[in-house]
Amino acid sequence: MTVQDDLLSLDQIVTRARVAQDDFEKSGNQARYDAAAQAVAWAIMEPSRNLALAELSVQTTGLGNVADKVTKNHRKTLGLMRDIADAKTHGVIADDAETGITEIARPIGVIGAIVPSTNPAATPANNIINALKCGNAIVVAPSPKGIAACELLLQNIHAEFAKIGENPDLVQMIPAPGSKEKTQRLMQTVDRVIATGSQNNVQRAQTCGTPAVAVGAGNVTVIVDETADLAAAAAKITASKTFDNATSCSSENALVVVDAIYDQFIAAMAAEGGALVKADQAPGIISKLWPEGHLNRAVIAQDADKMLVALDMADQVPEGTKFLAVETDGIGAEHPLSGEKLSRVVALYRARDFDDATATVGRILGHMGAGHSVGIHSTDADRIMSLGDTIPTCRVIVNQAHCFATGGAFNNGLPFSLSMGCGSWGGNAIDENLSYKHFMQTTKIVREIPAREPALDEIFGTYWATAGK
Repeated sequence: MTVQDDLLSLDQIVTRARVAQDDFEKSGNQARYDAAAQAVAWAIMEPSRNLALAELSVQTTGLGNVADKVTKNHRKTLGLMRDIADAKTHGVIADDAETGITEIARPIGVIGAIVPSTNPAATPANNIINALKCGNAIVVAPSPKGIAACELLLQNIHAEFAKIGENPDLVQMIPAPGSKEKTQRLMQTVDRVIATGSQNNVQRAQTCGTPAVAVGAGNVTVIVDETADLAAAAAKITASKTFDNATSCSSENALVVVDAIYDQFIAAMAAEGGALVKADQAPGIISKLWPEGHLNRAVIAQDADKMLVALDMADQVPEGTKFLAVETDGIGAEHPLSGEKLSRVVALYRARDFDDATATVGRILGHMGAGHSVGIHSTDADRIMSLGDTIPTCRVIVNQAHCFATGGAFNNGLPFSLSMGCGSWGGNAIDENLSYKHFMQTTKIVREIPAREPALDEIFGTYWATAGK
């Protein structure tokens, strides 16, 4: 097929999606929207399907591990379904007698979702559930390595749709082989783009001419101070850093440990399987992790044993090592350890005190990851609040396993999501976790109410008293 044939085929997919969405909206109701979302959730959560998707994801992308992807597919979807269970997304959702405004939920139309290879089932499922919950149709654009998992996911979804008599054209994908041309055409012909993944994809989404909700780059940095429970901090950092072989944008990429407890933390970390790599060995790690300036696919998102072999570290660390903490003090483009590593490798910085640690975090985020999130293990409430006042970040994760907490958890208040907005710091329009609210718009019915015009001195009295008229 020619490129033009490919684009025509994609146009036909979007046309079918528009027809299906029109019926979904015109004959829809909350129960229908909810049932469609539940069908998608069960399509990925049903245990045998979940396992098959996890196995295919790892097999075709070479990223992560099966057991953790099973957990991710289940918990992320279950959490999302909890969050949206009682959400009103059809008809009147607000009616305020005081303002005279009634809000009516309305679908956006056809959503185009750009999804990454790191989560080729969980991320599209999350987007599809949110889209259907709000009355939309959706066309998914998977990464080339994520096509097989996305195809299987859609097969499962359509099988569930058949049970409830729902139109399969509501959920479609760009057919293989994927291409930049087809993805670009999708972004230009849908009503809203949701983009998760590489910053190249995000940039293209934000400049495609269609309203886009995109997320920024992760490069999570975590402070451990002298007030922390070091054993608990080490255990949580290890669990987070190693989950799904560090495929998450919320995995720790740098640890900043204050001098007063540095040695004690290293011991606690070692007890959890974190091996210290001294600064004089850092150049060897860098040369093998970034051969020719690009991340080494034999290292990224791999099991610990494979990663250690690829880095020539297998015989230099204790048996049972789960991740490497590499001492460094460099930050910036010439110091790649200070950026995202997508592997079981974390940069380790030693800070004089908490103020120095905060400054280090700020410099790291100035290089990469501004807006996404930082973590802190501390019991000092003032220090925790100071990060929120000074660091360019949308989330400060406190005493938690970072990658489990940032995208929502059953023991914190963030909504479940696989896409984290990073605000203006990360070049994004949103500063919150992507949620169903970003898949919905509203019409406002505006009625006349008694006038509420203030006198001038109500507004300017205090100012005039200080500055004069």
